Amino acid sequence: MVKKNRKYTSEFKQEAVRLALKNPNISDAAKSLGIPMATLHGWINTLKDQKTTTSFVSKPIDSSALLEENRRLHKEITILKEEKEILKKAATYFAQHQK
Repeated sequence: MVKKNRKYTSEFKQEAVRLALKNPNISDAAKSLGIPMATLHGWINTLKDQKTTTSFVSKPIDSSALLEENRRLHKEITILKEEKEILKKAATYFAQHQK
């Protein structure tokens, strides 16, 4: 049997550890996530050994900042699309009148 190495994102690891620590039975948490119990135990032990959340558990994301950045980027995209259309029209105009 060929063993496949799976890579997990830090967000997945963070949520898996949170779920495992909330759940009274870690093996049930591992089964529900579809990961080996030893892998989940390793993540938990890594977290306990370091006593900080810097290894793979990132700091909470400020959702309001993300929403504001998303709005700003959407506005910028809209402006850039309008500018692109203006430039296309200008290029067409000058190409026609250059003859």
